[in-house]
Amino acid sequence: MNEFNDVARLFTRTVNNLKRNAISLNSPLEEFVIRKCGDDLAYIDNRREAKERYGFDFWKDMSAEWLVKQGIKKKVLYSNSWQFPDFLFKVKKHKGKLAGGSLLELKDSKSGQIASFNSTIPTKYKSLEEIDVINGNNLVSRIAKIKEGSVALDENYYKFERRCFYLIRTNKNDETKVKVSIVDASFFETVPKDHLFYQMFLNILQTHLEKKRIKIPRETLKKVEEALSHITDQTIVASSQLIDKASIKPRLRIMAEVHPEGNPHKYPEILEGTFNLIIQSLPQVKTLKEELCASVPEIEVFSIHHKRNGEHTVFQFAPK
Repeated sequence: MNEFNDVARLFTRTVNNLKRNAISLNSPLEEFVIRKCGDDLAYIDNRREAKERYGFDFWKDMSAEWLVKQGIKKKVLYSNSWQFPDFLFKVKKHKGKLAGGSLLELKDSKSGQIASFNSTIPTKYKSLEEIDVINGNNLVSRIAKIKEGSVALDENYYKFERRCFYLIRTNKNDETKVKVSIVDASFFETVPKDHLFYQMFLNILQTHLEKKRIKIPRETLKKVEEALSHITDQTIVASSQLIDKASIKPRLRIMAEVHPEGNPHKYPEILEGTFNLIIQSLPQVKTLKEELCASVPEIEVFSIHHKRNGEHTVFQFAPK
């Protein structure tokens, strides 16, 4: 099973909506997803708006009483939970193994810059186990488990690595400059996160040493770097810490901003007024290309060379 199937389906259905003028590039981003893929989702963060604004009942065919027995409080059923991610596609079983179940986070901006990542550092894959630590609670995994039914009984369910994507818009409300893209998180993960975390703490240390004009022997710094290189687990970095005698539990909130070279909308090939699917150029993309071109013959397909992470394939649609 192609790990891009979830977003390929979203891309195709959104293109069809754009062709019919059911939505525009300036429509709310959540509308892109809910209008045509609502039934494919195992989690919607803003379930209240899904129902009130788009008429989509995330809990249809499930009674509130039964859901309460499963541990979902009534006040949570139709609320905006403000958790990561915004959407989670249902995982499936393919040849006895878990497949699909992509994460989708929305990023909307009125400028040409991508909105900051306020919840977590983007990586190609995340598990429900990691999502729970990032959020500081297990609401997302509890809801997903209910929606995914028997598939959630798999022994690897919570540790299964789900592909991550971002639905990004820049220059919102500017009819001439707006761009919208479904972007593979590989576009942002150009350095392994294991290296990223310890390098971040090493940079903080070196900046403090420079500010305080403290000189440490090179050999000592090498030992410090070696010790910091063991800080590799994002789930631990983001979790609450127990400090001896402290009456609070400090917790680092992971945030990140996009370097200009990591912003796909800064690449000249991503034209203004277009809707794009941008994914890493893996072998399985060849099959996906054939399927998408047959389904939506109006799209343009080409490659862009990420300045820090190699070739990515772009499927581009320009609404008329």
